Amino acid sequence: MLQGAPWLLAHRSMLMPNQPRKVSLYGNDYVIWQDSNGNVSCLPNICPHMGAMLSAGWCTTKPNGSSVVNCPFHALEFDSTGCTVLPGSNKSTKSLIKPLELIIQGDFIWSYGGREPKIPIPTIMNDIASEYDFVGFTGDRSIKTDLLTLLLNMHDYNHQNGTHRQLFEIEEVQVKQFLDNGHHSHAYITQQRKKSTLREIFKNPGLLAMPQVLEAHLENFFPCLGVMHGESPLLSLKECHFYIPESPNYSRVYVLIFMKAYNPIAHLIKRNLLRLVEVVIDQDVDILGKLYVKIPQQIKLNNEVGIDWVRRNFKSFPKVVEPNLSR
Repeated sequence: MLQGAPWLLAHRSMLMPNQPRKVSLYGNDYVIWQDSNGNVSCLPNICPHMGAMLSAGWCTTKPNGSSVVNCPFHALEFDSTGCTVLPGSNKSTKSLIKPLELIIQGDFIWSYGGREPKIPIPTIMNDIASEYDFVGFTGDRSIKTDLLTLLLNMHDYNHQNGTHRQLFEIEEVQVKQFLDNGHHSHAYITQQRKKSTLREIFKNPGLLAMPQVLEAHLENFFPCLGVMHGESPLLSLKECHFYIPESPNYSRVYVLIFMKAYNPIAHLIKRNLLRLVEVVIDQDVDILGKLYVKIPQQIKLNNEVGIDWVRRNFKSFPKVVEPNLSR
């Protein structure tokens, strides 16, 4: 599960104040919450009394604005350090559950899962947040698949004309350029769409707004992040996909969307953007649930350079081998 890599557990917008939420990493479950002051805490999700899930409980706000998480079984309160006060006692216990170390950069909540850092946190999210407006998050899904299979799917440039056929009607994909910089890469892709019939346009007039050739610039940061850079006369778009190894057999994916509007109309399509990306993620989740993942690959298609990049970095992690896939 690539221990030593950074993982973005959440964006602040995903944490409602004083509402506990469950997150998983490296086979461990945690409860994460944000208090009224904006402080974020994260503890193992198991109450040390009788094993109840703390994420199924609630938060109690203190006079200073901080909050504690309450066990749903016996209402024991645990503060951000994992201490509690037992009934009939006015003295706090020692820390009974060790907090998960978080690295908070603005609205981004990163963690190495308690492991020794092997590679740095990508700085691109701070750059995007400083220049672009945050639109929202979408497609937050836990998928029954291992991390490698998830990453292979997310960097498979050929699956648009299969998995996402109904959305985009892609007939041909071409990788115009691939830049390999070790754990960082760029892919510039051209996708030829099927010509829509009059009947299809009548049923879905939105097809008229979609270009016949889709141009995509994908920037990848192994193993935790992929950014799709989109440009149009209406807006500049940053669609940021995050990947998290919840356990050996489950992985999590979600998307943060940022936008710079060039035309007021861009603000009217924010919800449509979020919904569209959610549909894309749901289609990926669906196909990942229909794979025999242990079957050896006997056919190689064109444009599999993204897949090759993932396999090489997965095998050599955390070492950065000499880049050799640029073309």
